[in-house]
Amino acid sequence: MANRPTLSQVAYYLSCASVVSILFSIAVSQILLGLALAALLLSGERLRFPPVLWPVLAFSLGTFVSMFVSSDPASGRPAIRKLFLFLVLLVVFSTVRTLTRVRLLLLLAIGVMSVSAIWSIVQFAGKVRGAEAAGRDFYEFYTGERITGFMSHWMTIGGQEMIVILVAGALLFWGAERKLLPWLAAACGVILVSLILGFTRSMWLGTFCGGVYLLWMWKKWWVLAAPAAILILLAVNPFAVRQRAMSSFKPDANTDSNEFRRICRRTGYRMIEAHPWFGLGPEQVRIQFMQWLPPDVPRPLPSGWYGHLHNIYVHLAAERGIPTMLALMWLLGKFLYDFVRAVRRPGIDPVARGILQGSIAVILGMLAVGFYEFNLGDSEVLTLFLAVMASAYVAVDLVTPQLQSEG
Repeated sequence: MANRPTLSQVAYYLSCASVVSILFSIAVSQILLGLALAALLLSGERLRFPPVLWPVLAFSLGTFVSMFVSSDPASGRPAIRKLFLFLVLLVVFSTVRTLTRVRLLLLLAIGVMSVSAIWSIVQFAGKVRGAEAAGRDFYEFYTGERITGFMSHWMTIGGQEMIVILVAGALLFWGAERKLLPWLAAACGVILVSLILGFTRSMWLGTFCGGVYLLWMWKKWWVLAAPAAILILLAVNPFAVRQRAMSSFKPDANTDSNEFRRICRRTGYRMIEAHPWFGLGPEQVRIQFMQWLPPDVPRPLPSGWYGHLHNIYVHLAAERGIPTMLALMWLLGKFLYDFVRAVRRPGIDPVARGILQGSIAVILGMLAVGFYEFNLGDSEVLTLFLAVMASAYVAVDLVTPQLQSEG
C-alpha cells in the first residue's frame, strides 16, 4: 500500500483533475472526485471543511425533508445525488492547502476553459455557414441552437465562462506574475468573445456585475470604460449582438425567451403559495408544471424549456420550500461575508487578494444570474462554483486563520 504522504499527493492531483475535468466531462469529474475523497481518507490527512458546514447541512436537510414529504419521493433521487457535489468543498479545501496550489489549479481551469471557448468559436463559424446555406436569417437560425464548447448546452458553458473569466480577471489585476499577464489577458479575451457569441443574456448580466466590481476594486475610473465598451459593441453589432441585447426589452415573440420565463415565474408563485414550507419536492416542478400553470395562460405555450423555473430563488422555494431556499442564500451570504472580511485586511498577499476578489465577483455574478436562470442546479456549474469557493477559503485560512473555527 502506498504510504500516507504519497496518498496525500495523489489526493491533491485527483482533486485538481476533478475540478478541471468538469469543464469537459461531468462523468470523469465525479469519478475523480470519488477517487480523491478515497485517497484523502486513506492518507490520514486532517479533513478540513470550510466554515460553512451549518448552511450546507441546512440545505441538505431541507432537500431530504422535501423529498420525503413529496407525493413521489423516488423521483427526487437525482437531487439527493447532487448533494454529493458539496464534497468538492471538503476535498479541495483539504488538499489544495497553499496559495501556490490554488493559483495553479485556477490557471489550469482557465487554460482548459480557453480551449473550450476556442472550440465554441469554431462552432459559431459553422453556425454562420449553416444559416447562409439554409438561406435563413442568422438570428432566428442561431438563437435556438447555440454554441456549447465542450459542454452539452449553451447555458452550461455560459455559466462556466462567467465564473472563469471573473477569476481570470481578478488574477490579471492582482494575483499573477508578470510573465503570466499576456496569457491571462489572451484567455480573458477569447473567453469573452465566446461568451458574447453565446447569446446568453443572463450570463452577460452576471459577467457585467462581477466585472464592474473587479474594475471598481482595481482602478475605479476603469468602470467608466465598461459602458463605453458596450456601446461600441452595440454600434458595431457583429452577428446581431445588438438585437440579442435589445431583446431583453423588446423581445421577438417567436425567438426570444422572455415570455416563457414570465410564465415559469407565475407558475412558481402558485406552487410556493400552496406549498411554502417544503415545496412540491425535488424534481416535482418539472413533473407537475402543467398542473400549476395559471389558467389564463394561452395555449400553445411559447417555445422554451419548462423543466425548471429559470429563477433559482423561485425554483428552490417552489421545489423544496422557502426555508431550504433561504438555507442556500445563507450559504452564499456566508461565502460573501467571509471573503469580503478577509480581503479588507491590510497587507494581504497579492495572490490571496486576487483569489478573494475573483470569488466575490463570481458570487455577485451568480446572484444576478439567479434571477433569470437556475444555474446552480447545473452540476457542471455547481462543481466549478464550489471549487472556486473552496479555493478562496484556502486564502481566507492563510490570511485570517481564526475564521476556520467559525461558521
